[in-house]
Amino acid sequence: MLMLTGGTLNCLPAAATKTDVLETIKDLMQVNGKVVDEKGDAIIGATVAVDGTSLKTITDVEGNFTLSNVRRGAMMSVSYIGYERTFVKAAKDVSIELKQDDHQLKEVVVVGYGRMQRKDITSSITTVNSDDLNKGVFTTPAEMLQGKVPGLTVTTSSNPNEPNSSVILRGASTLREGDAMQPYYIVDGIPGVDLSLVAADDIESIDVLRDATATAIYGSKAANGVIIVTTKKGKRGSAHVSYNGYVAIDNVAKDIKLATADDLRNYAKANNFTLPSDEGANTDWQKQVERTGISHSHNLAVSGGNDRSNYNVSLNYVDRQGIIRNTDNKTFGARAMAQSRVLKDHLTLALGINANQTTAEGVVNGIKGMSVTDAMVYYSPLQPVRNADGSWFGSTSVTNYFNPVSMINEDTQKNVYKRMQITGKADLRIVDGLTLSANYSYMADQNTYSQYHSTKSQIVNTNGQATRNTYQNNKSVFELYGNYDTTIAKMHRLGVMLGYSWEENNNNDGFGLTVKDFYNDNLKWYNLSYANSIDGMDAVESGAESTLRMISFFGRLNYSFNSKYNLQATVRRDGSSAFGKNNRWGTFPSVSAAWRLCEENFVKNLNVFNDLKLRVGYGVSGNSQGFDAYTAIRTYGTSGWFSYTDANGQTSQKHTLGALSNANPDLKWERTGMFNVGLDFSVLNNRLSGTIEYYDKRTSDLIYDYPVSTNRYPYGLMTANVGDISNKGVEITINAIPVKTKAFEWSTTLNLSHNNNVVEKLSNATYSVKYIDEASPELSGNHGVYVQRLMEGCPIGQFYTYEWAGYDKNGTSQYYVHDANTGERTGETTIDPQDKDRTKVGSAQPKLTLGWNNTLTYNNWSLNMFFQGVFGNKVFNGLRAQGNAITMLSQGKNVFAEALTEQRYGDVNSQKPSDRYIENGSYLRLSSMTLTYRFGKIGDWVNNLSVYATCNNVFTLTSFKGTDPEVNLGGLTPGIVWRNNYYPRTRTFMVGMKVNF
Repeated sequence: MLMLTGGTLNCLPAAATKTDVLETIKDLMQVNGKVVDEKGDAIIGATVAVDGTSLKTITDVEGNFTLSNVRRGAMMSVSYIGYERTFVKAAKDVSIELKQDDHQLKEVVVVGYGRMQRKDITSSITTVNSDDLNKGVFTTPAEMLQGKVPGLTVTTSSNPNEPNSSVILRGASTLREGDAMQPYYIVDGIPGVDLSLVAADDIESIDVLRDATATAIYGSKAANGVIIVTTKKGKRGSAHVSYNGYVAIDNVAKDIKLATADDLRNYAKANNFTLPSDEGANTDWQKQVERTGISHSHNLAVSGGNDRSNYNVSLNYVDRQGIIRNTDNKTFGARAMAQSRVLKDHLTLALGINANQTTAEGVVNGIKGMSVTDAMVYYSPLQPVRNADGSWFGSTSVTNYFNPVSMINEDTQKNVYKRMQITGKADLRIVDGLTLSANYSYMADQNTYSQYHSTKSQIVNTNGQATRNTYQNNKSVFELYGNYDTTIAKMHRLGVMLGYSWEENNNNDGFGLTVKDFYNDNLKWYNLSYANSIDGMDAVESGAESTLRMISFFGRLNYSFNSKYNLQATVRRDGSSAFGKNNRWGTFPSVSAAWRLCEENFVKNLNVFNDLKLRVGYGVSGNSQGFDAYTAIRTYGTSGWFSYTDANGQTSQKHTLGALSNANPDLKWERTGMFNVGLDFSVLNNRLSGTIEYYDKRTSDLIYDYPVSTNRYPYGLMTANVGDISNKGVEITINAIPVKTKAFEWSTTLNLSHNNNVVEKLSNATYSVKYIDEASPELSGNHGVYVQRLMEGCPIGQFYTYEWAGYDKNGTSQYYVHDANTGERTGETTIDPQDKDRTKVGSAQPKLTLGWNNTLTYNNWSLNMFFQGVFGNKVFNGLRAQGNAITMLSQGKNVFAEALTEQRYGDVNSQKPSDRYIENGSYLRLSSMTLTYRFGKIGDWVNNLSVYATCNNVFTLTSFKGTDPEVNLGGLTPGIVWRNNYYPRTRTFMVGMKVNF
């Protein structure tokens, strides 16, 4: 028998009597109630639901509600945004009071060497929980933060073997590339961890410390910001098993429009010239090189615990296939963390083991045409992939001309990265409020690189050539610190932290070898002894192991008066062996304060703000990233060969030794001082909240290699502190829930960032340069011509090149002439521009970056749409410039389709680097769209099940003429589409599931 109970169909036994049915009906009633806040005011739109049923409603304009067919004694839950969820027993007449939910204010935020409630934070810190991270096929967790944090500019690549995403926080503040421009990563309290060790599914949350008052506690490594990753831990209860996996398909989002074979033949006929090496083919080289990439990921985790112990073990496997053939990345990782409390819960011990191995297979991307993606653009469609006998087609009459499919198959390379970390932690609660913590971490990594040019290679003609090298690094970190927290008279909250840190890095221990002339290609690089030839000692490479040590002392003081006035001060004293003997120590202080205006009566009486806090602070941090033990001392190494004749008249070749660097005993830390002021607010019962920030970030004593006289120094460059850089910006974050009903909710988060980057100084009285030329795109016939310049008063990424002036009477591209003294145009034009004719033509630095996240929820369905954008920046399209070199047709190469209509035949200057190829790089992209259905609990063995489908790179709005406007915005040469390492942007479709047992 079926009957309706509490809005659901319930089954009665088949033998149920009429009496049973009547008794059941008697248990049902109508509930009338009212929902009010702590002041007794009605709450409109609160959701009232009967647990275990689908019966629910919302309150009317007077806070009243009615529910029918409610079983007596049933539990009802009452919820409304900004208030704590309340549970009450069903009754005929109920009055329910909701208390304001200050969970967000009580939320615990991870800070350096501790945790704090968000309401007490005086610094600029953004927290991104795992559910809010980007979804997609990513190489590193850093890519999951793109567009999620104001001021954090993340540039991603579709290349599965791209070693690192470009991550810049609040503008570049150094003239050194690599790690020196990256944020400092902390994982579970361990500093300096390689983020590649962390699987995306193991992340619980990420805290981004954005201003110097938050980062100064990490001193000399925090100038570029600090990103703290917290991984998932075991929880009390029986063992839980979870699985998260997906399958993804990648396709090229937009191919280059190249001239086809028919286009070339028609163009040659129209311009009355003969195409060289027309083999009668019609080859689409992009289709020959590209493919559909299929990727899959699997994460299996087991966790559990009891009152005193917990554990979490996870296995992760990612197989990512690139859309360029033979570009693949496979990573297998394992992570285990166990924690236990002993000594009557006074001592907490934790042990963690983390390891992974990545195998990355790739294709060559060298200069002078030795790049697969460059070759698929320039190789002629008139020529076939293979000859009639099955061998690779090739043409020796054309310089720097290599069959791209041949390179994919005959010029192979592989990197194997092995990473391992062991951590141990101990927290001793001495008395209430006083905890002493210690942690130790040992990290080791090894990279083995292998390359083989086969006997059929068109790049290396040595009858087979193999290269193999291996390098390893290790790092040890020990930290000891204590935290004391106390409350005095219920109004004064005091926190003190003191600590010590010791760190040792051993890097660049390794060697390599290149051999050639093999009998066959069967073994590739796996047995170098099978080669018949080696180029003596020139074929041997070796690293010089570098041991770098650092010790630090640090402390923090926090004070809060009645949660209304908050003050924080930190200081760190670092000593490093990387710097000159006169400047091995540096001090990095900070001070910040916050005024919670919402606690003042004059704000409370407005009845507008749920939270209102003003923050202000100033801090100093440093940048010691990217240095080794030899940076500040004089070094010598091999510089060539000479003939040596010994006493017996025997002549042999010996290495000459020469200086490789000069000593600088005064080399010291780069120092970044940052002033930050921020306003946090929340209104409409927390349905609308946000943050407004302003910062002024100035870096002094920039380190760069300056030319010096070899009459005075043994080497021609000196590593010295000279320059200054400034970054000023505004950041805005808005969080809102515009719509909420009993079945539907729309939540949205918008963040906007503006940064102004300026190189303030490049020279001083001792070391002087007028400017530094950067970024030679290596265009055909223009070797050594640069398109960017570092100079005072301009940003990093200042484009400085020729100005295109159309065509002369012969149809040749001409350029404006500039006065050598004033830099202004003279009114003349030339087809042979000189260096003096270069000028400022735009900047690669964006004026505005945007991230906009929207989540629409309807019952068990949710749709997430994430938009990401960059505006106001310029991009030099070097790939397009090369593809417009119309003279390549007479060489037997291909060009862009646009070159046949926009260029004049015979124009030898069509590809010359100029503002003609500097384009607007602004774009707005629907970066990802995810549809999820949550089944919830299924039976007694599935606690939660959800399935999802995601599309990445859905569409892009832009005027950029290239295939994709998202280019690297980090380093000293941002904003350039390079011809040699071009990798097409993909569109990804993925389906996955998450299940917990």
